[in-house]
Amino acid sequence: MKLILLGAPGAGKGTVAKLLTKMDGSVQISTGDILRAAVAAGTELGKQAQAAMKAGDLVSDDLIMGIMGERLKEDDCKNGYLLDGFPRTIPQAEALKVLLADMGEKLDAVVSIEVPRDVILDRLTTRRTCEGCGEIYNVKSNPPKEEGKCDKCGGNVVQREDETEEAISNRLEVYNEMTAPLAGFYEKEGSLLAVEATSSDVVIDAIKKKLAI
Repeated sequence: MKLILLGAPGAGKGTVAKLLTKMDGSVQISTGDILRAAVAAGTELGKQAQAAMKAGDLVSDDLIMGIMGERLKEDDCKNGYLLDGFPRTIPQAEALKVLLADMGEKLDAVVSIEVPRDVILDRLTTRRTCEGCGEIYNVKSNPPKEEGKCDKCGGNVVQREDETEEAISNRLEVYNEMTAPLAGFYEKEGSLLAVEATSSDVVIDAIKKKLAI
């Protein structure tokens, strides 16, 4: 399957993507993960992206499109891909449409996961991430067995700089201003599937029904 997963930060796009990859071998593509890897590696792209990411702002369209253009042509995308957190703006959506047309490909659907703001704030301010392997924890629902230490690799489990309450509020404002209009864009394209849900299973079931899986 070839899907875009839309939704505010903390809406559950990554969780839904991981469940979908197990269904048909599609690969999850998260611009956030790609950018964080670039920051950790100290690449030129990482240096340019780091300041914006720390503040919870969006990275420029040129940088993102360069990344995605290369990524979608890699071999592991042949079985399908799930775009998690991309596109984030109307110009990115238009550029992606051109890119896919040039590649002779078409999206199966654009899934908008709609979750209340208070739920998102609670999810993200209590989320913690392993600096070593990237494993995700939650201090309320899924804490590491030993506080501050990853169960999988023993790395430090920390609160990301962009998941403080101040940064999250900024990210949500940016999302509402720049990214939320994408739902309208894809609705006009006839490819939007809007799902109001706080449960990943509900979202998966809606996708299965839409795609007749």
